[in-house]
Amino acid sequence: MNTVITIGRTFGSGGREIGEKLAESFGIKCYDKELLSRAAKESGFCEEVLQNHDERPTSSFLYNLVMDTYSFGYNSLSYLDMPVSHKVFLAQFDTIKNIASDGPCVIVGRCADYALQDMKNVLNIFIYAKKEACVDRVMQRFPDLKKREDAAQMIYKRNKQRKSYYDYYSSKKWGHVDSYDLSVDSSVLGTDGTVDFIRKFVEAYENCS
Repeated sequence: MNTVITIGRTFGSGGREIGEKLAESFGIKCYDKELLSRAAKESGFCEEVLQNHDERPTSSFLYNLVMDTYSFGYNSLSYLDMPVSHKVFLAQFDTIKNIASDGPCVIVGRCADYALQDMKNVLNIFIYAKKEACVDRVMQRFPDLKKREDAAQMIYKRNKQRKSYYDYYSSKKWGHVDSYDLSVDSSVLGTDGTVDFIRKFVEAYENCS
């Protein structure tokens, strides 16, 4: 196993669980919230700060400021004046690269595919599911939600947030098929079936590499 796998996901599709099971099947690590803990250690940020700004959208103007700073280094005045949310993005960006350089793993969300676009042996997967399946999963995950309409609204807001974050910070479009190597509807095969399908895809990729 020599491949780093990134997973983008719609809310309620089971992308995180699929990533964890996929990593377990290959005997490698999966990074989701764990990425925030490592980014906190490597950057000096409080982990709570990272969590509060995790996958939050920004404005296109501030996006340009962030990427200019990333190009010229953190000692520039623009970095010192930058809002905390954008410093958090840079910290995660660096941590994703460091994690991938350690060896094969699964990284969930946080523009990991964009951060690793220049790295070899990376497969970018997108997990989505039909609306009703997403609502069912979210209702199970959040038992305080009594109405399916409330779950659907939560899904809409979370997906809008993820799309805004991804579209601002990357040069690609969240959820578009040409942004990924493989897109899978998890509601067709179920969680375990989707894991098996992606595993075979990864194995076929490695055999062809």
